[in-house]
Amino acid sequence: MIPPQEASARRREIEDKLKQEEETLSFIRDSLEKSDQLTKNMVSILSSFESRLMKLENSIIPVHKQTENLQRLQENVEKTLSCLDHVISYYHVATDTEKIIKEGPTGRLEEYLGSMAKIQKAVEYFQDNSPDSPELNKVKLLFERGKESLESEFRSLMTRHSKVVSPVLILDLISGEDELEVQEEVPLEHLPEGVLLDVIRISRWLVEYGHNQDFMNVYYQIRSSQLDRSIRGLKEHFRKSSSSSGVPYSPAVPNKRKDTPTKKPVKRPGTIRKAQNLLKQYSQHGLDGKKGGSNLIPLEGHEHDFRVKHLSEALNDKHGPLAGRDDMLDVETDAYIHCVSAFVKLAQSEYQLLTEVIPEHHQKKTFDSLIQDALDGLMLEGENIVSAARKAIVRHDFSAVLTVFPILRHLKQTKPEFDQVLQGTAASTKNKLPGLITSMETVGAKALEDFADNIKNDPDKEYNMPKDGTVHELTSNAILFLQQLLDFQETSSSATSYSSEFSKRLLSTYICKVLGNLQLNLLSKSKVYEDPALSAIFLHNNYNYILKALEKSELIQLVAVTQKTAECSYREHIEQQIKTYQRSWLKVTDYIAEKNLPVFQPGVKLRDKERQMIKERFKGFNDGLEELCKIQKAWAIPDTEQRDKIRQAQKHMVKETYGAFLHRYSSVPFTKNPEKYIKYRVEQVGDMIDRLFDTSA
Repeated sequence: MIPPQEASARRREIEDKLKQEEETLSFIRDSLEKSDQLTKNMVSILSSFESRLMKLENSIIPVHKQTENLQRLQENVEKTLSCLDHVISYYHVATDTEKIIKEGPTGRLEEYLGSMAKIQKAVEYFQDNSPDSPELNKVKLLFERGKESLESEFRSLMTRHSKVVSPVLILDLISGEDELEVQEEVPLEHLPEGVLLDVIRISRWLVEYGHNQDFMNVYYQIRSSQLDRSIRGLKEHFRKSSSSSGVPYSPAVPNKRKDTPTKKPVKRPGTIRKAQNLLKQYSQHGLDGKKGGSNLIPLEGHEHDFRVKHLSEALNDKHGPLAGRDDMLDVETDAYIHCVSAFVKLAQSEYQLLTEVIPEHHQKKTFDSLIQDALDGLMLEGENIVSAARKAIVRHDFSAVLTVFPILRHLKQTKPEFDQVLQGTAASTKNKLPGLITSMETVGAKALEDFADNIKNDPDKEYNMPKDGTVHELTSNAILFLQQLLDFQETSSSATSYSSEFSKRLLSTYICKVLGNLQLNLLSKSKVYEDPALSAIFLHNNYNYILKALEKSELIQLVAVTQKTAECSYREHIEQQIKTYQRSWLKVTDYIAEKNLPVFQPGVKLRDKERQMIKERFKGFNDGLEELCKIQKAWAIPDTEQRDKIRQAQKHMVKETYGAFLHRYSSVPFTKNPEKYIKYRVEQVGDMIDRLFDTSA
């Protein structure tokens, strides 16, 4: 049971809590009442604000719409005014630009093109909006006048500023190919930079807005003339330089730009003037031109034609046997060779200029037209060279081939560059150089073939035969001709082993044929001499000259490619002719030969018959010696070594025979006047023989 005190305390505690809860409940009720009142007030305020907003909206929206309409009307007015200003401006274009168009574009191209743009827009406007208006005709006429002025300005700029390239500058340009050090190539300035920019702007305007292509014809005509004149100027420079100073040109001139080093002359193959002059004399022999092969070098029919044709081609391969040079180049040939190189360089430069001025789809056609005059001039001159060579060959003047070969070699060497330059041109343009090369190859092969045949068939047996038995002009000319071919061959360096060996074999076969034909002809000519000894001296001199020339020029190595025993064969021929010559002395030495002397006993008086025989022997020897020495003194052996050799051999044989004869009979009393028969001492006989073959003694 809870004690009374605790129960009382608990009751009081509960009563206190109840009282607190009642107070809290009363506070909550008061708060709810206040909140309800506030909510009612807020709803009332919001309702009032909504009512006011609706009133405001009903008042503002009509005003806004009215303002928007006013703004739209204002914009339309402004646009209308702008369009009116724009349209009105077209009516003033003619007046505003007429003075500028009339004065022309010279010196103010930018302003002029701006005026042309305004005129063009005016034309377009009137065409679209008022095609029947007089204003359209006015601006059209003004536009056409302006276009004509631009065309005239284009022509004027091209004419006034296109200059011929000087010969010295061209030679500098093409000589750069042979410089050992690679140098930066400086392009030619055909037009000043400012002028070129104006020309480009005018051309682009004429194509895009003027719809005009006539200016392209103007361009190629002017540039074609400058290209042709530049090449002609180079040729004339060669002629003048040659006639005044004897040298083709000198690239070092006072006005030459300082940053350009003095370059060496372009190395180009050429003819040798001395060879030409000597070979021209060959035409005086009256060669009959008949065909004839050599038994020594049998080349007949198709095999012969094939080898001669391919020899001509091999001689002109850029790495082949004619890849050479001589210091004394023929002026016309050297000039033509340089003009060919100049054409390639100048044409390349012209194409670079053309690509900046002419639209791309017109470039190839315009370039084709531009180079025609210069290219046709080169081709015509080349054909003239071929024609002259062909006529010379008919006259048996084979020096012409020395002109054709270096030109042909250079054309073939330059052909890759030619093909590159002419890429995209018409087929007729591309085929011009190959046609000329074919013509030159044909005439070159013809010259080689006829030369070899005519060497064998030269009919000159009675006229112009050397009376002293020296070297015949035919021999010297033939060897000289072959040496020129060798000179070209010796300088070839970078050919492939196949082409080099093939060329050598062709050239060797041809040289052997010429030498074989020459030997046959010399044998025939030697029969003209009535004296077999002089005939032998003649053959000896010619064979010896041929052998020495072969050895000196190293032709012998080339001959050995197909005729390995050629050197030994010539030496045998030379020795054979010496022996033939020596037999001419037998009629002298036979008088005093021991086998023909009378036999007698020492101390026994000679009979009259024996004395007479000894007298006849002395007289026969003396007369024969004097006669031979008189005759053979006028003969010639140009080779000092051979002359001394033949003299010594003959002197030894005669002195030995005469010494024995004199020793045997000088003390024999075969006559009362021994000085009448013993006219010469042994030493005197030797001195007489030492004066043989010496017309100056």
